[in-house]
Amino acid sequence: MAQALSTRAPATEPEIGDVVGSVEIRNVSKTFRVKDREVHALDDVSLSIRPREFISIVGLSGCGKSTLLRFLAGLDTPDKGTITVDGAAIAGPSLKRGIVFQDHRLLPWLSVEKNIGLALRTVLGTAAEKAARVAELIDLVGLSGFESALPHQLSGGMSQRASIARGLAPRPPLLLLDEPLGALDALTRARLQDELLQIWQQEQSTVIMVTHDVEEAIVLSDRVIVMQPRPGRVRRIVDVPGQRPRRRSDPDFVAARAEIADLLET
Repeated sequence: MAQALSTRAPATEPEIGDVVGSVEIRNVSKTFRVKDREVHALDDVSLSIRPREFISIVGLSGCGKSTLLRFLAGLDTPDKGTITVDGAAIAGPSLKRGIVFQDHRLLPWLSVEKNIGLALRTVLGTAAEKAARVAELIDLVGLSGFESALPHQLSGGMSQRASIARGLAPRPPLLLLDEPLGALDALTRARLQDELLQIWQQEQSTVIMVTHDVEEAIVLSDRVIVMQPRPGRVRRIVDVPGQRPRRRSDPDFVAARAEIADLLET
């Protein structure tokens, strides 16, 4: 029944059956004014992202990673250039583009179940279909038994699982992750990396993730976009070799980590 859910979308966006999550970023630039000076956040950034890829963007602070993610989410617009998803220009926020932040942003007075269900308020479907989708996601992210728990009753990792489930609820072809595991301890972070891979493989969304963790990017991604700062530009796109799951001790992993680290240091 949950498969019957669909989304209302602006007329500028493609029909739901045509949406697969391909992204084209062409010659994007952005300058912000901060008090009495200008900050050139992005300069002539171009990227092509294929449907169902897992892409990570890494770079030093100030390289425009989160700014680019905000453009993709429809929360801001570039000064120059174009961004399209499945051939359609981004005209603002859309349920076809889910986003998860470092801060879980769960509403503290709502249960896990109701927080996830919030993302389905404007989705077409019956109450039973929406309840089935929420139950499916709670199981997918490993929160069965915590449906009625409030956010303050959850660990940090559990809260992020609920946040990821909420982002996935409308079945977005494109999922945007802004340092989603950055606030977690190392053990919890490593465990959630494995779980995030399983979720991506099951949901079949295109994923674009911003992270400062080079190893995390290599563990999860098909390709890693290495940015250079001031202004933010694409320095290199690194194809990640090897089948998943990837072992940090494998020679290919070590070589990719060294390549990206060198790019970030020079």
